[in-house]
Amino acid sequence: MTTLFGDHPATAPLEDCEVQFLDTTLRDGEQAPGISLSPDEKADIALALDDANVAVIEAGSACTGAGERETISRVTDLGLDARVTSFARGVKNDIDLALDCDVDGVNLVVPASDRHVEEKLDTTHENVVEKTVELVEYAKDHGLWVEVLGEDGSRADIEFLEELMGASMDAGADRICAPDTVGHATPDRMLDIYSRLSELGPTSTHTHDDLGLAVTNTLVAVAAGADLVHGTINGIGERAGNVAIEEVAIALDHGYGVETLDTEKLYDLGQLVSSSTGVPLAPNKAVVGENAFTHESGIHTDGTLKDDAMYEPYPPEKVGRERRLVLGKHAGRAGVEAALSEHDIEVTDDELAEVVSRVKALGDRGKRITDADLLTIAEEVQGREYDRRVELVDLTAASGSGTPTASVRLTVDGEERVASGTGSGPVDAAIAAVRSALGAAANAQLESYHVDAITGGTDAVVTVEVEMSRGDRTVTVAASDSDITTASVRAMVDALDRLLADEETPVLADD
Repeated sequence: MTTLFGDHPATAPLEDCEVQFLDTTLRDGEQAPGISLSPDEKADIALALDDANVAVIEAGSACTGAGERETISRVTDLGLDARVTSFARGVKNDIDLALDCDVDGVNLVVPASDRHVEEKLDTTHENVVEKTVELVEYAKDHGLWVEVLGEDGSRADIEFLEELMGASMDAGADRICAPDTVGHATPDRMLDIYSRLSELGPTSTHTHDDLGLAVTNTLVAVAAGADLVHGTINGIGERAGNVAIEEVAIALDHGYGVETLDTEKLYDLGQLVSSSTGVPLAPNKAVVGENAFTHESGIHTDGTLKDDAMYEPYPPEKVGRERRLVLGKHAGRAGVEAALSEHDIEVTDDELAEVVSRVKALGDRGKRITDADLLTIAEEVQGREYDRRVELVDLTAASGSGTPTASVRLTVDGEERVASGTGSGPVDAAIAAVRSALGAAANAQLESYHVDAITGGTDAVVTVEVEMSRGDRTVTVAASDSDITTASVRAMVDALDRLLADEETPVLADD
């Protein structure tokens, strides 16, 4: 059988390759418009990356300013197993600033393409090579690990790129890289570049996704000799972003049996970076997107219930996920019956047919059916009464310039309770008030929280969907309102009510 990787004379079989990752979420990822990470956020992400066995963490650009240097120093003080580096331009002062942060090394970026050499910096090939050699020797003399990156390398003259990278290695650089800075390269170009550069010494690959080819280009570079992959979590970065580390890691693991990092940490990493940067994950995002292991179609659900691997390339547990079966207009009998059984509800064939019919009718109106919707339908079909244990009567929340506060009035097992709370925002304060009113009964885990605007304009109605768990029970509930705080609290209260429905113990408030 002819294969893409291995049969070509310039490539090796990917299954024979050894690959590590350099994460640049804290530097290149943060350069995406609108992203600014605090020192605490960078430290938390760095710790999570280290826990996932990422080999190198580029913590930032020491030349950016005093605040950035303080943040880089915060990362270097964590005592990570990963090598911590700073981005450095081709000037001596950038190396000095990186040294002040006590980093392990620098990612030294010098011009490679004629656009950057002649137009951006108004210099010559000879001067670039001479200066790069001086900077590498200076950094090595000061005990730094050095990676030299030829900026815009994918558009550089290949002979000059070889000269520049060869001189860097001769000067003592630990490794070289030809970044696809603007996402220009095709796989053929990557093959040409990396099959030649890898002959010079340890080589890294750094790709962007402007053509949608970042993962492919990375795999080609690895097959051609690169053994360190630059990337970001969730693929964040300038323009269309960097290559997504989680996508390369799972492609190598699942497709070629190559272990690179702890893949079970990938989902938590994706969630952490998404929440820290404020960049939401597309539902259809590979590996970490909400829909990656979610099934609604009746055919798919039925097949998945019979065989986990029927409609999935690899088990969700491999990347720290869980499989979800959701209900909508495409739901079938098997999926609905499985969802009911999760809530210990048994139905006859006739009752199941009626529940499925109502679920589909609700889905046809564009609604995603939550656990609460399904339970309500089942109660109506079976003629069962449902007595609420917890219900929201009134909510008041205020933020303004002071500490956000909120007060709630609930009925709990027929008794009215009033409580207040503070938080980082009105929603947080209101939920704190609910927890105060319910005491230990509110010790449920908020697994997910999603907000969607379902109408336009300044008077938009929002839908808040929450997934909460208590013990071995999980429930999803959605609520809509023009006020996000009200919708959030209603959804949470309804979820807690459902989780407490089958418990016989009283809901006691804390003293």
